[in-house]
This record gives sequence, C-alpha cells and structure tokens, in this order.
Amino acid sequence: MTRRNPTARQAALLEELLGIFLAEGFADVTLDDFAGRLRCSKSTLYALAPSKEQLSARVVGHFFRGATERIEKRVALAVDARDRIARYLDGCATELGPASPRFVADVSAFAPTRAMYQRNAKAAAARIRGLILDGVAEGLFRDVHAHLVAEMAGWLIEGIQQGVLAERTGESDGVAFAALADLLLVGINRGPGGIDPAEPAAGL
Repeated sequence: MTRRNPTARQAALLEELLGIFLAEGFADVTLDDFAGRLRCSKSTLYALAPSKEQLSARVVGHFFRGATERIEKRVALAVDARDRIARYLDGCATELGPASPRFVADVSAFAPTRAMYQRNAKAAAARIRGLILDGVAEGLFRDVHAHLVAEMAGWLIEGIQQGVLAERTGESDGVAFAALADLLLVGINRGPGGIDPAEPAAGL
C-alpha cells in the first residue's frame, strides 16, 4: 500500500518530532512523551505510524530525504565538478550539524534506521564517485582510481556521521567535512591550467 502524503498538520508534526530526535535521540522516549511534548493525542501520532518503532523509522527517513533534497539543491547551483564536490560536502556538514551524539547513537542502535543510514552512506560514496568522474571528464581532476577514492571518502563520511572522527580529533563535523573536501580537491586537482602535478614538466 502506498503511503498517502501527510497533511499540513502531519508535516508540521514530523518537523517537530525531527527537532526532538536530533536534539535528544528517540530510543528512550515513549509515544506518551512525544504526545505530551507536541500537545497532541496519541491517536494523532498513530495516524503517522502505527507504533513507536515505525514512527521512529518514519521520522529518521524524513530526515534523510529532506537532507538529500537540500544538499542536491546546493549542488545544482555549482559551476563545475570541483564546486559540486565542495557544495556536496559542505551540505553534508550543514545537515548533520544539529544531530546530537545521542541521535547518531540511536540511529545506529535501531536496525531499521541503521539500514537507512547505511544506504545513505553508500549513496554518498556513489555520489562522490560520480562527481569525481565528472571532474575527470571536465579536465579538472587527474584520471585517478575514482572508485577507490570514492570508497575511501565513503569510509570517512561514515566515520564523521557516526561521530568517530569527532571523538578521536575533537573537531566538529563541519571541520571534518571541510578537511575531506580539501583532501579530495587538492589530491585529485590537475592544478592551474589543467596541469597534472604528478606529470614532470616538459624538458625535465
């Protein structure tokens, strides 16, 4: 059965629930707690999903879908592949900014949301791979092993999203994504005028 689009009231509730999820997590919160915080009845929440587990999955899915849409709108404004990668990673940092460590932990601990996260991480690696190939085609990047570079970028994105890098380095997600952008763009950039820095200069 295809889920109907939410009403305006339900869409507003999903946004309010998402705010709670991002700030406080969701594993230890009951439907009664949610209803009290949102000043609505439990039946109103049941109209969104028939159980707390399914409601949690719906809200987390709403987060990933919204984040993806907003990131891609940023990317659509880019002038070239280099700019697309920078905008994509900056968008990831912006979207994950409000996510508390508790939210990240709860997403990882609950099988349905963990599966969503894993699909999102794979999609991010695939997107980076495509952007790198675009840059090679545009003559902006060296013809590197795009699949290998994308997989390494995917691992780093996963480490950022899971809070591993923040725990080990003490840096924010925004700083981590900026560093990843530098690592990618400097490492595969052909340099001024399309010159491959790995190629020797003529006559040397």
